[in-house]
Amino acid sequence: MTEGTTAAAEGGDTLTRLEQEGEIAADYLEGLLDIADLDGDIDMDVEADRAAVSIISDSGGQDLQKLVGRDGEVLEALQELTRLAVHRETGDRSRLMLDIAGFRAKKRSELATLGAQAAAEVKATGEPVKLDPMTPFERKVVHDAVAAAGLRSESEGEEPQRFVIVLPA
Repeated sequence: MTEGTTAAAEGGDTLTRLEQEGEIAADYLEGLLDIADLDGDIDMDVEADRAAVSIISDSGGQDLQKLVGRDGEVLEALQELTRLAVHRETGDRSRLMLDIAGFRAKKRSELATLGAQAAAEVKATGEPVKLDPMTPFERKVVHDAVAAAGLRSESEGEEPQRFVIVLPA
């Protein structure tokens, strides 16, 4: 095999592995929805080299809000449980992302805006901007938004009080 063929095969293997993670996660979550007697459809995708699974509802998702919880706390716990279910089946650590009723997608959009606003403030003042503590997911979104604005950012502090500082270029 040539180097390009090997890279393509590895890419195909990665895609197959991530699709398998999504299938395992979907089966686990379908069982959970059945136990909780909640209606929801499962959508699977591969985004940024990780499996992405979403639970969506045609009825507006009000019932699914129970699975999101306050500030996404239940969603985070369900994501970890789903990752453990995938790990149990595959033996490999999963970086799967779970979204329920569009909560994480909405949060991603809000955080990208926050990161862009902080970057604009730093560009205008030349002074670093310290943001409130965030989860790892939230910090990643802000770091990406700051980088897209041409600035740099760092995480500081200890969990759960870890936060982002946006720095001048």
